[in-house]
Amino acid sequence: MNNKTDKLQLQYNELLNSQKFTEADLDYNILEQHIPYLKKIDELSNSAIMIFDFYKRQHVFISNNISQILNIDLEKAKGETSYMDSRIHPDDYPQLMEAGFYFLCYGFSLPPEYRKDSKLVNEYRILNGNGKYIRIIEQHMCLESDMHGNVWLAMGIMDISPDQNDDAPFRSRLIDIKKGAVYMFPPPNKEAMLTAREKEILQLISKGLISKQIADKLFISVNTVNTHRQRILEKLQADNAIEAIKCASKIGLI
Repeated sequence: MNNKTDKLQLQYNELLNSQKFTEADLDYNILEQHIPYLKKIDELSNSAIMIFDFYKRQHVFISNNISQILNIDLEKAKGETSYMDSRIHPDDYPQLMEAGFYFLCYGFSLPPEYRKDSKLVNEYRILNGNGKYIRIIEQHMCLESDMHGNVWLAMGIMDISPDQNDDAPFRSRLIDIKKGAVYMFPPPNKEAMLTAREKEILQLISKGLISKQIADKLFISVNTVNTHRQRILEKLQADNAIEAIKCASKIGLI
Protein backbone atom coordinates (compact mmCIF):
# COMPACT_ATOMS: atom_id res chain seq x y z
CA MET A 1 0.00 0.00 0.00
CA ASN A 2 1.08 3.60 -0.63
CA ASN A 3 0.74 6.52 1.78
CA LYS A 4 -2.56 7.66 0.26
CA THR A 5 -4.11 4.22 0.59
CA ASP A 6 -2.82 3.87 4.15
CA LYS A 7 -4.36 7.21 5.07
CA LEU A 8 -7.67 6.27 3.45
CA GLN A 9 -7.68 2.94 5.31
CA LEU A 10 -7.06 4.75 8.59
CA GLN A 11 -9.91 7.20 7.93
CA TYR A 12 -12.19 4.35 6.90
CA ASN A 13 -11.41 2.41 10.09
CA GLU A 14 -12.02 5.50 12.21
CA LEU A 15 -15.40 5.96 10.55
CA LEU A 16 -16.33 2.32 11.20
CA ASN A 17 -15.18 2.73 14.83
CA SER A 18 -17.65 5.59 15.24
CA GLN A 19 -20.40 2.96 15.35
CA LYS A 20 -20.66 1.33 18.79
CA PHE A 21 -22.20 -2.14 18.64
CA THR A 22 -23.43 -4.29 21.51
CA GLU A 23 -23.01 -7.91 20.43
CA ALA A 24 -25.84 -9.15 22.67
CA ASP A 25 -28.27 -6.82 20.87
CA LEU A 26 -27.53 -8.24 17.39
CA ASP A 27 -30.10 -10.82 16.35
CA TYR A 28 -28.43 -13.02 13.74
CA ASN A 29 -31.72 -14.82 13.16
CA ILE A 30 -32.55 -11.78 11.03
CA LEU A 31 -29.61 -12.61 8.76
CA GLU A 32 -30.65 -16.26 8.56
CA GLN A 33 -34.14 -15.18 7.48
CA HIS A 34 -32.69 -13.22 4.56
CA ILE A 35 -30.42 -15.97 3.24
CA PRO A 36 -33.07 -18.30 1.68
CA TYR A 37 -34.43 -15.39 -0.38
CA LEU A 38 -30.94 -14.36 -1.44
CA LYS A 39 -30.11 -17.91 -2.50
CA LYS A 40 -33.29 -18.01 -4.59
CA ILE A 41 -32.36 -14.74 -6.28
CA ASP A 42 -28.92 -16.23 -6.92
CA GLU A 43 -30.52 -19.20 -8.67
CA LEU A 44 -32.76 -17.04 -10.84
CA SER A 45 -30.22 -14.42 -11.91
CA ASN A 46 -26.63 -13.98 -13.04
CA SER A 47 -25.82 -11.54 -10.23
CA ALA A 48 -23.61 -12.32 -7.25
CA ILE A 49 -25.01 -11.24 -3.88
CA MET A 50 -22.96 -10.39 -0.80
CA ILE A 51 -23.83 -9.41 2.76
CA PHE A 52 -21.29 -7.36 4.68
CA ASP A 53 -21.49 -7.29 8.48
CA PHE A 54 -20.31 -3.95 9.89
CA TYR A 55 -19.94 -5.44 13.36
CA LYS A 56 -17.76 -8.37 12.25
CA ARG A 57 -16.32 -6.32 9.38
CA GLN A 58 -16.47 -9.23 6.99
CA HIS A 59 -18.68 -10.85 4.41
CA VAL A 60 -21.13 -13.15 6.19
CA PHE A 61 -22.76 -14.33 2.95
CA ILE A 62 -21.57 -14.55 -0.66
CA SER A 63 -23.69 -16.31 -3.26
CA ASN A 64 -22.45 -19.01 -5.61
CA ASN A 65 -22.63 -16.70 -8.62
CA ILE A 66 -19.39 -15.00 -7.54
CA SER A 67 -17.66 -18.06 -9.03
CA GLN A 68 -19.55 -17.61 -12.29
CA ILE A 69 -18.77 -13.89 -12.58
CA LEU A 70 -15.13 -13.93 -11.50
CA ASN A 71 -14.22 -17.62 -11.81
CA ILE A 72 -12.68 -17.58 -8.34
CA ASP A 73 -12.81 -19.81 -5.28
CA LEU A 74 -16.01 -19.08 -3.36
CA GLU A 75 -14.49 -20.08 0.00
CA LYS A 76 -11.61 -17.63 -0.40
CA ALA A 77 -14.07 -14.83 -1.11
CA LYS A 78 -15.95 -15.40 2.14
CA GLY A 79 -15.02 -13.85 5.47
CA GLU A 80 -12.28 -11.20 5.53
CA THR A 81 -12.38 -8.68 2.69
CA SER A 82 -8.62 -8.82 2.05
CA TYR A 83 -8.87 -11.50 -0.66
CA MET A 84 -11.43 -9.59 -2.72
CA ASP A 85 -9.69 -6.26 -2.07
CA SER A 86 -6.40 -7.66 -3.35
CA ARG A 87 -8.04 -8.42 -6.71
CA ILE A 88 -9.21 -4.85 -7.35
CA HIS A 89 -7.16 -2.99 -9.96
CA PRO A 90 -4.47 -0.95 -8.15
CA ASP A 91 -5.54 2.24 -9.96
CA ASP A 92 -9.17 1.76 -8.94
CA TYR A 93 -8.68 0.64 -5.34
CA PRO A 94 -7.79 4.06 -3.80
CA GLN A 95 -10.70 5.68 -5.65
CA LEU A 96 -13.05 2.93 -4.49
CA MET A 97 -11.96 3.46 -0.89
CA GLU A 98 -12.28 7.24 -1.15
CA ALA A 99 -15.75 7.05 -2.67
CA GLY A 100 -16.81 4.42 -0.11
CA PHE A 101 -15.65 6.63 2.74
CA TYR A 102 -17.34 9.70 1.30
CA PHE A 103 -20.73 8.06 0.80
CA LEU A 104 -20.56 5.95 3.97
CA CYS A 105 -20.08 9.16 5.91
CA TYR A 106 -23.23 10.47 4.25
CA GLY A 107 -25.11 7.24 5.01
CA PHE A 108 -24.07 7.20 8.67
CA SER A 109 -25.33 10.78 9.04
CA LEU A 110 -28.84 9.83 7.89
CA PRO A 111 -31.58 8.84 10.36
CA PRO A 112 -31.97 5.02 10.29
CA GLU A 113 -35.42 5.23 8.69
CA TYR A 114 -33.96 6.96 5.59
CA ARG A 115 -30.93 4.75 5.01
CA LYS A 116 -32.71 2.20 2.84
CA ASP A 117 -33.79 4.95 0.43
CA SER A 118 -30.36 5.14 -1.22
CA LYS A 119 -27.99 2.83 -3.04
CA LEU A 120 -24.33 3.23 -3.94
CA VAL A 121 -23.29 2.13 -7.44
CA ASN A 122 -19.59 1.54 -8.22
CA GLU A 123 -18.02 0.51 -11.50
CA TYR A 124 -14.41 -0.69 -11.42
CA ARG A 125 -11.95 -3.36 -12.57
CA ILE A 126 -11.27 -6.59 -10.73
CA LEU A 127 -9.02 -9.55 -11.50
CA ASN A 128 -10.85 -12.74 -12.44
CA GLY A 129 -9.62 -16.30 -12.02
CA ASN A 130 -8.15 -16.29 -15.52
CA GLY A 131 -5.76 -13.49 -14.66
CA LYS A 132 -7.67 -10.82 -16.60
CA TYR A 133 -9.12 -7.58 -15.30
CA ILE A 134 -12.82 -7.19 -16.05
CA ARG A 135 -15.15 -4.27 -15.31
CA ILE A 136 -17.95 -4.97 -12.90
CA ILE A 137 -20.89 -2.97 -11.56
CA GLU A 138 -21.51 -3.29 -7.84
CA GLN A 139 -24.53 -1.90 -5.98
CA HIS A 140 -24.59 -1.48 -2.20
CA MET A 141 -27.53 -0.72 0.06
CA CYS A 142 -28.36 -0.86 3.74
CA LEU A 143 -30.17 -4.10 4.54
CA GLU A 144 -30.49 -3.85 8.34
CA SER A 145 -29.69 -1.39 11.14
CA ASP A 146 -29.36 -2.57 14.73
CA MET A 147 -31.65 -1.49 17.56
CA HIS A 148 -29.35 1.45 18.34
CA GLY A 149 -29.44 2.84 14.81
CA ASN A 150 -26.03 1.57 13.64
CA VAL A 151 -25.69 0.40 10.04
CA TRP A 152 -25.32 -3.33 10.63
CA LEU A 153 -25.83 -5.40 7.46
CA ALA A 154 -25.23 -4.10 3.93
CA MET A 155 -26.16 -5.96 0.76
CA GLY A 156 -24.01 -5.85 -2.36
CA ILE A 157 -25.04 -7.01 -5.84
CA MET A 158 -22.28 -7.61 -8.41
CA ASP A 159 -22.73 -7.87 -12.19
CA ILE A 160 -20.39 -7.80 -15.18
CA SER A 161 -20.42 -4.31 -16.70
CA PRO A 162 -21.60 -4.03 -20.31
CA ASP A 163 -18.69 -1.59 -20.79
CA GLN A 164 -15.50 -3.66 -20.95
CA ASN A 165 -13.30 -0.82 -22.20
CA ASP A 166 -10.03 -1.16 -20.26
CA ASP A 167 -9.55 2.62 -20.37
CA ALA A 168 -12.98 3.47 -18.98
CA PRO A 169 -12.65 5.39 -15.71
CA PHE A 170 -13.69 4.31 -12.24
CA ARG A 171 -17.21 5.52 -11.53
CA SER A 172 -19.17 5.95 -8.31
CA ARG A 173 -22.56 7.51 -7.66
CA LEU A 174 -25.18 7.50 -4.95
CA ILE A 175 -28.79 7.23 -6.05
CA ASP A 176 -31.46 8.59 -3.72
CA ILE A 177 -34.47 6.56 -4.78
CA LYS A 178 -37.14 8.68 -3.08
CA LYS A 179 -35.71 12.07 -4.06
CA GLY A 180 -34.77 10.90 -7.55
CA ALA A 181 -31.35 12.49 -7.08
CA VAL A 182 -27.97 11.17 -8.23
CA TYR A 183 -24.78 12.27 -6.44
CA MET A 184 -21.56 11.68 -8.36
CA PHE A 185 -18.10 11.01 -6.96
CA PRO A 186 -15.90 12.91 -6.99
CA PRO A 187 -18.36 15.78 -6.55
CA PRO A 188 -17.68 18.80 -8.79
CA ASN A 189 -16.58 20.86 -5.78
CA LYS A 190 -14.62 18.13 -3.97
CA GLU A 191 -11.26 19.93 -4.06
CA ALA A 192 -12.77 22.91 -2.24
CA MET A 193 -15.59 21.15 -0.41
CA LEU A 194 -16.16 24.11 1.87
CA THR A 195 -14.69 27.59 1.64
CA ALA A 196 -12.88 29.06 4.64
CA ARG A 197 -15.95 31.20 5.40
CA GLU A 198 -18.27 28.20 5.13
CA LYS A 199 -16.07 26.20 7.50
CA GLU A 200 -16.08 29.13 9.92
CA ILE A 201 -19.86 29.39 9.81
CA LEU A 202 -20.34 25.64 10.22
CA GLN A 203 -18.04 25.66 13.25
CA LEU A 204 -20.15 28.42 14.80
CA ILE A 205 -23.34 26.50 14.01
CA SER A 206 -21.83 23.45 15.74
CA LYS A 207 -21.34 25.61 18.84
CA GLY A 208 -25.05 26.39 18.92
CA LEU A 209 -25.07 29.88 17.45
CA ILE A 210 -28.07 30.95 15.39
CA SER A 211 -27.83 32.94 12.15
CA LYS A 212 -28.32 36.35 13.85
CA GLN A 213 -25.53 35.63 16.34
CA ILE A 214 -23.22 34.43 13.56
CA ALA A 215 -23.98 37.54 11.50
CA ASP A 216 -23.14 39.82 14.41
CA LYS A 217 -19.94 37.93 15.19
CA LEU A 218 -18.67 37.98 11.58
CA PHE A 219 -20.03 41.45 10.71
CA ILE A 220 -22.11 40.17 7.82
CA SER A 221 -25.84 40.14 7.14
CA VAL A 222 -28.21 37.41 8.28
CA ASN A 223 -29.12 36.89 4.63
CA THR A 224 -25.45 36.18 3.81
CA VAL A 225 -25.23 33.70 6.68
CA ASN A 226 -28.33 31.89 5.46
CA THR A 227 -26.94 31.77 1.92
CA HIS A 228 -23.77 30.16 3.27
CA ARG A 229 -25.85 27.72 5.29
CA GLN A 230 -27.76 26.63 2.19
CA ARG A 231 -24.55 26.13 0.20
CA ILE A 232 -23.07 24.07 3.04
CA LEU A 233 -26.08 21.74 3.00
CA GLU A 234 -25.87 21.39 -0.78
CA LYS A 235 -22.13 20.65 -0.79
CA LEU A 236 -22.39 18.07 2.00
CA GLN A 237 -25.63 16.65 0.59
CA ALA A 238 -27.24 17.11 4.00
CA ASP A 239 -30.87 17.82 4.83
CA ASN A 240 -30.17 19.87 7.95
CA ALA A 241 -27.39 21.42 10.02
CA ILE A 242 -27.03 18.42 12.33
CA GLU A 243 -26.34 16.10 9.38
CA ALA A 244 -23.90 18.64 7.91
CA ILE A 245 -21.96 18.92 11.18
CA LYS A 246 -21.74 15.14 11.56
CA CYS A 247 -20.56 14.64 7.97
CA ALA A 248 -18.06 17.53 8.01
CA SER A 249 -16.63 16.35 11.29
CA LYS A 250 -16.16 12.77 10.13
CA ILE A 251 -14.33 13.76 6.96
CA GLY A 252 -12.14 16.31 8.71
CA LEU A 253 -13.59 19.53 7.30
CA ILE A 254 -14.17 21.05 10.74
